Amino acid sequence: MTMDLAGTIALAAGAGVLGGAMNALAGGGSFATLPALIAIGLPANVANATSNVALMPGAGMSAWAFRDELQPIGGVRVRTLAAITFVGGLIGAVLLAVTPSRAFDLIIPWLLLFATVILAWGPRAALWLKSRVTIAPPVLMAAQALLGIYGGYFGGGVGLMTTAIYGLLANIGPRALFAPRTLMLAIANFAATIVFVASGLVNWQSCVPMLAGGILGGWLGARLGKRLPPKPVRIWTLLVTIVTTAVFFNRAYG
Repeated sequence: MTMDLAGTIALAAGAGVLGGAMNALAGGGSFATLPALIAIGLPANVANATSNVALMPGAGMSAWAFRDELQPIGGVRVRTLAAITFVGGLIGAVLLAVTPSRAFDLIIPWLLLFATVILAWGPRAALWLKSRVTIAPPVLMAAQALLGIYGGYFGGGVGLMTTAIYGLLANIGPRALFAPRTLMLAIANFAATIVFVASGLVNWQSCVPMLAGGILGGWLGARLGKRLPPKPVRIWTLLVTIVTTAVFFNRAYG
């Protein structure tokens, strides 16, 4: 095994641990894995697909750890939201498979910026919205469909966006969202994995060690998430999101 291969494995595995833990705590695991895969030398669309597949088992492990906390969101059953997420994830993954790599390079920073804004202002907007309107279940289901498509297409920050949008539409705090958010993330990842593997977009040399790290990180993050207060988790995630967004803007347009 050459030094380059050893470095690739170490970087991918380490990013997987961090990404899996972040997904379990507040989402945003791809903010750790995607830059690592691009640093290894993968094209942006291949890196995104590989990141998605690598984080899928860890997201599933986190969802299993939180299974006893699942309950309806905004009056909508979890099974209904899960079905919507799966179909949306398939659609989003197909869209990524047909997106040229250079176009995806230019799109990524704006998707990250959108996730950052939602994360930063979502809780305040939720309070403002709740005092003025009542959100009906169909609105939440429509939002979930868009989250599923986004998760299948990009995945970057989808956990953060789910936390923010659930808070916005159902007025639920981040800690109470650990269980449904991690489940929806796992389902979107699983749907996208089907498409990415079938279309040959996954770089398995980087994916396998990152997948192993993601499983460990997902387990550790779920255990830690049951003990941590929500504010430090949110601050840490927001900082990571801001830094990663700035890096990708510089990479695409600098």
